[in-house]
Amino acid sequence: MTPVPSSTVVAYRDDGPLSRAMGLLVAGQLPPLPPVIAGAFVTGVLLLLGVAGSDGLAVFAPAVTLLLAGPGSTHPHDGRLDWLVPPILRLIEYTFIAACGFAHGVHPVVIFVLLGALAFHHYDLVYRLRQHVYPPPWLATAGLGWDGRMMLVSLVALSGWLTGGYVLLALYLWGLFGWESLTCWLVAPRTGVEAADMGTQD
Repeated sequence: MTPVPSSTVVAYRDDGPLSRAMGLLVAGQLPPLPPVIAGAFVTGVLLLLGVAGSDGLAVFAPAVTLLLAGPGSTHPHDGRLDWLVPPILRLIEYTFIAACGFAHGVHPVVIFVLLGALAFHHYDLVYRLRQHVYPPPWLATAGLGWDGRMMLVSLVALSGWLTGGYVLLALYLWGLFGWESLTCWLVAPRTGVEAADMGTQD
C-alpha cells in the first residue's frame, strides 16, 4: 500500500495516462476548476442538442473535455473550490456514457452494469482514502482513467459496435476494480485490536 499524499483531491480525479501526460506539459500551472467547468458545459451542450447519434458530434466531446481538463491534472488542487473538480468529472463521464449508450440503443441493463463498475471504483477510492490507504499507481493506468474510458466509448461509438464494447468494458472494469479492491482490503489491517497490535509492534 502507498501512503496517502497531502492532497487527496488529485487522487479523486481518477486521471488516466492521457490526462496526466497533458498535465505534465503545463507543470501544474493551470488552475483546474475553470477548464473542467468549460468541459462540462461543452459536453452538456452537445448532449442537449441531441447529437449523440452514431454520426453526431457528441462522440468528440471526450477529446474536447480532455483538452480542457487534462492540463489541470498536475495542479495541487489547493484552491478553495478545487474540491468540485472530481465530482464534475464524474458527472461528465457518467452522463456521456449513459447518453451515448441510450442514443445507440444499448440495453439499459448493460449501461447500468458499466456505470456500476465505475461507481464501485469511485466509492472504493473515496473510502480507502478516508482510511489513509492510497491506491497503487498502476490502478489508474490499468483502469484507463476518466479520460481513457470516455475516449474508448467514443471510438466504439464511431465503429457502431457500442453494445459489444460496453459489455467488454464492463467485464474488464468489474474484474480489474473488484480484484484489486478485494486483494487490497484482505491485506489491510482491521480497525480496533489488530490495528492497535500493529502499532504496538512498531
